[in-house]
Amino acid sequence: MLPTIDLQSYLLFVTAAVALVLTPGPDTVFVLTQGVSAGKREGVAAALGVSTGVLVHTAAAALGLAALLRASALAYAAVKYAGAAYLLYLGATTLWRGNDLDLASAGSGDDADARESSGDTTDSDLRGGYLRGVTVNVLNPKVALFFLAFLPQFVGSGAGSGATPTVEMLALGGTYAALTACYLVAVGLLSGGVRSAFRTRPRLTDGLRWVSGSVLVGLGAALALESR
Repeated sequence: MLPTIDLQSYLLFVTAAVALVLTPGPDTVFVLTQGVSAGKREGVAAALGVSTGVLVHTAAAALGLAALLRASALAYAAVKYAGAAYLLYLGATTLWRGNDLDLASAGSGDDADARESSGDTTDSDLRGGYLRGVTVNVLNPKVALFFLAFLPQFVGSGAGSGATPTVEMLALGGTYAALTACYLVAVGLLSGGVRSAFRTRPRLTDGLRWVSGSVLVGLGAALALESR
């Protein structure tokens, strides 16, 4: 699909996309908290989930579904409050279910690290991290409106090649998703490393848990209170 897009315009898109992807936001914070709380594998799973959410938003923009959020205040509010509630839920479980982090004691941390290093992280753990990543991204209406406004600026450069705007938008969105995956996978791996370094320091890990949970709660509250 990429040959249907003018190379100069495509490189301009990639440059802009890289700058936007590297700008910290709710998705970055979410992957950080997942990596710190559950380890590298779940951090990576969450990163891939967020990237899948990018593809969902791309498809919605290309097919005109995202325009419904722009046109309907009710639809926008419904998605916004669902996303806010989910972030608040994740923050609350992080704050009040410390044992889920496998960081409350050195022994539980040792068991978790041994399980991760041996590749015994369960499929349900990875699937849960992945689905949380998808949900956090998809239920953010600001992301939907962003793609609806951003992608069309680079569509149309392949005129005469037979490419449709839908195909071009999907190609650009796929590129954005790939860039997002590369960045967030690195974030997940690095945050998992922080988890391993902190696991034998109960006070630090408890503080890290509260910071992670508080940030997620703050993101949920901010999403609920922000205007269109």
